[in-house]
Amino acid sequence: MDIGKKLRELRKQNDLTLEDLASRSELTKGFLSQVERNLTAPSIATLEDILEALGSNLSEFFHEEEEKQIVFGTDDFFVDEKEDYQVEWIIPNAQKNQMEPILMTLYPHKKSHIQTSYTGEEFGYVLKGNITIMRGGKKYKVKAHETFYMDGAKSHYLYNHGNSPAKILWITTPPIF
Repeated sequence: MDIGKKLRELRKQNDLTLEDLASRSELTKGFLSQVERNLTAPSIATLEDILEALGSNLSEFFHEEEEKQIVFGTDDFFVDEKEDYQVEWIIPNAQKNQMEPILMTLYPHKKSHIQTSYTGEEFGYVLKGNITIMRGGKKYKVKAHETFYMDGAKSHYLYNHGNSPAKILWITTPPIF
């Protein structure tokens, strides 16, 4: 761990100058500058004083959280091919998250699985093609570059009434796919 760099980042997060930190920790500005540049190492007691002035402590300072994956490429996708549609899970293990996005390719004149009623919400963006949302005895047509947003109170499914595949970015919260 680069202690000096981490101290500098913490100081800047607190919007403090070296002079401010020197005043709060009763250390010199020069000494703190040397610590931040890793030219000298503080004793444990001095590091505790610096961290206290920064509103932290040794335990928090040395605790390193595992960095979570933020960007996902096609190698991370899981594809499930069905007779009427294809589902691409574009975020691995999304069921542990608060929302779950999928890419669905709905083949011509075919329908998605029936989504039974649940407590949650859905958002969809039709990337290409045209679909119809069949929900509670009503039909809602959605064209390419249009979106839909609804709660999960009623069972529903998507139907591709076109002659070419439709592609939909479909997101639910909580995860239900």
